[in-house]
Amino acid sequence: MAKKPDRLQTIIIEHVEPELDAGRYPIKREVGDRLDVSADIFKEGHDLLGAVLRYQAVDESTWHEAPMHHVDNDRWAGSVVLTRNIRYRYTIGAYVRGFETWCEELRKKHGVLPDLTSELLEGEAQVRAMLERATGADREALESWLAQWSGAPDQEARIAVALDEQWLPLVHRNEERWAWTLYARELEVVVDRVRARYSTWYEMFPRSQSPDPNRSGTFKDCEARLSYVRDMGFDVLYFPPIHPIGKTNRKGRNNSLRASPTDPGSPYAIGNEHGGFDAIDPSLGTFDDFDRLVKAANAVGIEIALDFAINASPDHPYVKTHPTWFKHRPDGTIKYAENPPKKYEDIYALDFYSPDWPEIWDEMKRIILFWVGHGVKIFRVDNPHTKPVPFWEWLIREVQDLHPDVIFLSEAFTRPKMMRVLAKAGFSQSYTYFTWRNFKQELTDYLIELTQSEMREYFRPNFFTNTPDILPEILQQGGRPAFKFRVILAGTLSPSYGIYSSYELCENRAVPGTEEYLDSEKYEIKHWDWDRPGNIRDYITRLNAIRRDNPALQELTNLRFYQADNDHILFYGKSTEDRTNNLLIAVNLDPFEAHEATLHIPIHELGIREDETYQLHELLTDTRHLVTGGTYHLRLNPQEEPAAIFLVRRWTRREQNFDYFF
Repeated sequence: MAKKPDRLQTIIIEHVEPELDAGRYPIKREVGDRLDVSADIFKEGHDLLGAVLRYQAVDESTWHEAPMHHVDNDRWAGSVVLTRNIRYRYTIGAYVRGFETWCEELRKKHGVLPDLTSELLEGEAQVRAMLERATGADREALESWLAQWSGAPDQEARIAVALDEQWLPLVHRNEERWAWTLYARELEVVVDRVRARYSTWYEMFPRSQSPDPNRSGTFKDCEARLSYVRDMGFDVLYFPPIHPIGKTNRKGRNNSLRASPTDPGSPYAIGNEHGGFDAIDPSLGTFDDFDRLVKAANAVGIEIALDFAINASPDHPYVKTHPTWFKHRPDGTIKYAENPPKKYEDIYALDFYSPDWPEIWDEMKRIILFWVGHGVKIFRVDNPHTKPVPFWEWLIREVQDLHPDVIFLSEAFTRPKMMRVLAKAGFSQSYTYFTWRNFKQELTDYLIELTQSEMREYFRPNFFTNTPDILPEILQQGGRPAFKFRVILAGTLSPSYGIYSSYELCENRAVPGTEEYLDSEKYEIKHWDWDRPGNIRDYITRLNAIRRDNPALQELTNLRFYQADNDHILFYGKSTEDRTNNLLIAVNLDPFEAHEATLHIPIHELGIREDETYQLHELLTDTRHLVTGGTYHLRLNPQEEPAAIFLVRRWTRREQNFDYFF
């Protein structure tokens, strides 16, 4: 038999948005964002309803409320500005507006029934009930209202006083919330600092930063390179692992199985007699050197990000102190790591299904907090898809409960559903398939998925153009033009993007038939000529300045694609919500040939009349074009300029000059 409910709640609240997997996972926002929440809210009969968005930070004991408003067809919406870097809970409450329902019934009867004495007494009783709950100024106002009501000379006058809408705010504050109903779930939103959405990453190996080709680089050398990174416009400087490197099975140049005595090995083979995940390779310097570097970077607006790679070399202290933390073969030896088709003979993978897994979890948390104690608030996590998702959900929550400003980037190039669930589990940013999306339709489809599907609620993409592991074919084949337009795509399609150093040098030598760099920096110390001919350092600097100066490029979900009459030219735009900053971007995706296209300008979206003249200010070349109407023809030659970033300006007759769109 069906069981009667313990409490009668007759208002239906359903189809709440945003809500992930029935509340299983939190959504994501940044400090200063407005959280917009909507739901279907309705009830049997004709009662008028009220609804509120209830919210509280996780460290608060009381709920705050923001009003929700009826939109249409029983759809309600409300919003709140999220002001703190913390997690919030939110839900919805709904109730019958008893007094307004009474007012509506009174209006219907007025002029139809001659005697409304009983109806007026019902309304007066509701106001007297409010009076019992009210205090201070509200109580005085209700007493004044009742005095006017009861002192009115006749029925018509009493009705006029009763239906005077000036009293509704007073009613809303003091009326009983009849049939009060709460949504069945308390949902959660993670509010990160803005850098979780908008960031510009530069990856470099500290050991390759020495100006002297006869020695490896140090943290002091990295400190000297900060101005280079800052002047290009990057705000996150990301280091691959900086820990001691194992010697057993050390990899040689180009990933060879035999290392010479001078080969430094892969920094991803972590651990030797000098320590493990909480140690620094002695060749890089001391902890004092590292702390000084972090402080110096922060002083010029750069954050240091570290790689969190849970890889232990055969020489890692864990192998002796915690041998049960590793996978063993039947003969008792420890298995080295594999990520088919790749093999890592110099690395042992921790066994997250070991009976000692709780100890492993606690130790990994300790390691993260150790580096947080040294000023690191951003972690790029290596291969998170090879560890259990519940581990990441636990670890990130544990760390962010203590330090909500910590950001985690997921380096997971894997199956789509796994990439998505890692983001849901807590990762602040995620690597993407952008690296392999080269053509117009596939780029359009992928970006629409990222920005307009449910993924926009939890998946923040970070568009890396390249990595030490990935030199995409388009860069190998397309040369300097490809390096230019790919960084434009990365920096304008996504508010977060990154490059691995030597990108600005257009380094594109690969191991034939692979995406591996020839003479990869993963296995040897490099000494780059940062001023070598053909570099695009100034070009990247200009792009990053454009990103910094135009807030529309610092958002993700405002991306819209527009028509360009050429399959090789991608045309899209971004605008701020208030339309004070509007950008249109056209990119020639062919690094070999010049292409022309007619761009269909979204003038109606921009509020521009068909006969109005406006200006397209091209920001890469600082050239200006006057345009009338909704089409514009352009030619993009990749050998000269493969892309155009237009700032839309309108003519302000009052000031007789061009101004930003308003």
